[in-house]
Amino acid sequence: MSSLWIQNARIIDPASKRDATGDLCVNDTGKIVPALSPAAKKRARKIDAAGLVACPGLVDIHVHFREPGQTHKETIATGSRAAAAGGFTTVVCMPNTTPPADNAGTIQAIKDAAARDAIVHVYPTGCITAGMKGQNLAPIGSLKRAGVVAITDDGDCVQSSRLMRSAVEYAKMFDLPVMDHCQDHALTQGAVMNEGIMSTRLGLRGWPHAAEDIIVSRNVILSHYTGAHIHLQHISSKYSVELIRRAKSRGTRITAEATPHHIALTDAALATYDTHFKMNPPVRTEEDRQAIIEGLRDGTIDIIATDHAPHTDYEKDREFDFAPNGIIGLETALPVVLDVLMRRSKFRLPKIIDLMTRRPAELLKLNAGTLAEGAPADICLFDPAEKWVYDAKAGQSKSANSPWHNHPLSGRVKYTIVNGVLVYGNGKLDH
Repeated sequence: MSSLWIQNARIIDPASKRDATGDLCVNDTGKIVPALSPAAKKRARKIDAAGLVACPGLVDIHVHFREPGQTHKETIATGSRAAAAGGFTTVVCMPNTTPPADNAGTIQAIKDAAARDAIVHVYPTGCITAGMKGQNLAPIGSLKRAGVVAITDDGDCVQSSRLMRSAVEYAKMFDLPVMDHCQDHALTQGAVMNEGIMSTRLGLRGWPHAAEDIIVSRNVILSHYTGAHIHLQHISSKYSVELIRRAKSRGTRITAEATPHHIALTDAALATYDTHFKMNPPVRTEEDRQAIIEGLRDGTIDIIATDHAPHTDYEKDREFDFAPNGIIGLETALPVVLDVLMRRSKFRLPKIIDLMTRRPAELLKLNAGTLAEGAPADICLFDPAEKWVYDAKAGQSKSANSPWHNHPLSGRVKYTIVNGVLVYGNGKLDH
């Protein structure tokens, strides 16, 4: 491995409160260093980053790479390449694979595939319940020993409060966060979009806010009584934001995430029955969208995560009621977030980078999200102003189910560096 010398970049590192134009140096062991020796500078690979922002590699703690068992949609290899193209150097995979990641053997298989095929850091999560069936706990202790960074039944919220209480108590003993997809199934039978004026107009079964709010309330109570860390995934409801805000004011160990699509879109986008806008939880109203943005602004919502959920064209190209929920998002997350938060909502750029680097890394105690001396050289270089049109079919993901296909975007990742190795540069993978 050769040294790397990034020159003339605007370096933003929220972990060290750094925001200044300068150079970034990486030694031949893949670590961030203050400077290179004259001899090392001569040998180093140089990147002129004038006009670019250099920040820690982005961190996404909510992706679906579909391996094992659903590799027609995505693999760890293709998913990690999509991550690199989007500036992400660290991702955390959900366990709703086939079979579900509810045992040490499956976790080891995922880790082996990541070590063999991934070009970014890939961490596994394990299931809360056996088979993700919501009936019996998975072996949480052995999952921890196998290397999971959290447990979740993402996509199949645990409905039993008794079982969820046991899960968070065990998880606390093993120092594992519990990540929960907040959905009361009894309120969403047959639902396909947000319940409201638009669902009535389109004749589609509505998905009420209460389905999320009730489970958020339950998790707040369980976290309060047990002291366990519960992380609430892809919050979509205004009332849920307020519940989380009040819980945090009391010191409850609740954290939460928002997705790029929930801060960018509303249910009005479904007017043409385009299944690329069908997701779980559904995009909701403008009032909900603004509440999520304000939650990100004041710290009620801790991080941004993509919920990258690949599906094939033939799965999505069905009647709206029968198409699966979910969209891909790794390659478009940064420009979408820059547009919504920086340009339209006047967030400062370091705040946005913090939401996508240091905070998610700290939330799951990952060795990522900083450009501090001695840290792994996981770096994202992007042009915050470059205009481009996203072609999902030409992207790195194995699937193309994106609402931003053929959509003009502003802000583009130019280089992604993992452990000091350039894995993506100027639209091309180096691996």
